[in-house]
Amino acid sequence: MDRIVGIDYGRKRIGLAVSDPLGIFASPLETVQSAKIIDYLKKYALNETIVRFVIGWPVNMNGKPSEAQKDVEAFLPVLKKNFPDVPVELEDERFTSVLAHRAMIDGGMKYSDRRDKASVDRISAAIILQSWMDKKK
Repeated sequence: MDRIVGIDYGRKRIGLAVSDPLGIFASPLETVQSAKIIDYLKKYALNETIVRFVIGWPVNMNGKPSEAQKDVEAFLPVLKKNFPDVPVELEDERFTSVLAHRAMIDGGMKYSDRRDKASVDRISAAIILQSWMDKKK
């Protein structure tokens, strides 16, 4: 089935989210160590058709590039080399961590579980992907 994959890129961990087959809803998928992301995505692509990647684009509050933007810029050619036929979109990721924490609180997640950064990364990826899909409607 066709899937859009959302990516919240980080130096240590990458949060992943995936769309439903109709491209309406985003769901958290997994958190993967950065060094293992390409292998993970290749395995995922064996069972699902990845039709697009949406990557969080780190921007400061004033609209200027953030330090993390360099990491995403370094990752883009690697992703494109390994998935040359899959288009890549960038989505502003400001506030995604804040929104992820708010979603966890609203969902009734315990404080100790909310401290798990891997959960925040997955939920942030879902927020990035959902934001992009909502704009495309």
